[in-house]
Amino acid sequence: MDSFRRVCVLGLGYVGLPTAAVFAGAGLDVLGVDTEPRVVAAVGAGLPHFGEPDLDAAVRRAVEAGKLRAAAVPEPADAILIAVPTPLAGERAAPVPDISRVEAAARAAAPVLRAGTLVVVESTVPVGTTELVCRLLAALRPDLTFPHEAGEAAAVQVAHCPERVLPGRVLQEIVHNPRLIGGVTRRCAQRAAALYGIVVRGECRLTDSRTAELAKLAENAYRDVNVAFANELSLVCDRQGIDVRELIGLANLHPRVNILQPGPGVGGHCIAVDPWFIVATNPAEAQLIRAARLVNDAKPGFVVAQVRGRAAALGRPSGRPVIACLGLSYKRDVDDLRGSPAVEIVRRLAEERIGELLVVEPHVAAPPAELAAHGLELHDLDGAIARAEIVLLLVDHMAFLRVGREALREKVVIDTRGVW
Repeated sequence: MDSFRRVCVLGLGYVGLPTAAVFAGAGLDVLGVDTEPRVVAAVGAGLPHFGEPDLDAAVRRAVEAGKLRAAAVPEPADAILIAVPTPLAGERAAPVPDISRVEAAARAAAPVLRAGTLVVVESTVPVGTTELVCRLLAALRPDLTFPHEAGEAAAVQVAHCPERVLPGRVLQEIVHNPRLIGGVTRRCAQRAAALYGIVVRGECRLTDSRTAELAKLAENAYRDVNVAFANELSLVCDRQGIDVRELIGLANLHPRVNILQPGPGVGGHCIAVDPWFIVATNPAEAQLIRAARLVNDAKPGFVVAQVRGRAAALGRPSGRPVIACLGLSYKRDVDDLRGSPAVEIVRRLAEERIGELLVVEPHVAAPPAELAAHGLELHDLDGAIARAEIVLLLVDHMAFLRVGREALREKVVIDTRGVW
């Protein structure tokens, strides 16, 4: 069986740092690499630079045990994991994946490769990216052989093993979720399975790298399409004067129907991003996936229009009622603001000067820069609701679910999550 003692993780973000902590907790010597000096300093001191349940204790234990270190450059290791962001670039209506950080990570890893090294791309990427990494490494290290050329006899193995974790449960899901192991060759997949078998308790399913790449994208596109159906139903119901949540409840009485609940849009680092990776490389075929993305991206504008209409109906001479905006994160009870439709909605309300905005987000210490630029500050929940004429619920945080009906009496309530 392959022996893995040293692991190098490139990228200490929402996936890379928990992954490094899990492998270190299993007894491997782990080096975490990041280009941000503040991240390297924080992790080196045993402190995560973002919130995630139990991650602080896991990182602290690993650092104190000497099993986790942080640095700005990679070192030789038995396995090198690339876990850097792959954002979108280009026009909003037709964005394209930006894999420049994956390429940069591969270039950084190339000098420390040696015969027997396993390189794993964990980042979510367009189909063919893992093979591209293979070719890039081969060009940088002609003294070694790689699987796209040498097949099973390659000196270096390369695989794609995409993360499948949910913020708020990352440490548990790294261990317990099934794992896709996509090798450029079968031998690559087998070596990657041996590595992940050290920490993963769920099934490790072997396949090829291109299938693993598309499978990860398909998972999030599937969820995006289903959310888009619910969001589009909410638009239809609004036009027809029908309660969308009652409608969905009735439709879901059918034993083979399970419509999701609509919301203010789709955010986060996966569902709102990954479908575009399919569309960008398959524009003629991915018509439904593209349409779903456009529906979900348009939903914040619908919410802004609702607030604008309700504010106008109040008939204030200034046209600027007090609006409590509850929630900024992209999902319940996390501090993750990436791609959040709630942030976009509040930003657009501020830009249009629709009202005096009282922003409440209990999971962050300060508003993001795009809201601070409009002079917005964070407020406490009770005070914001007490002052508000309009209460706009954007995120279903548990703290908001406990708000009593008495506090909402005589308020205009816009509940985008359907929890009240």
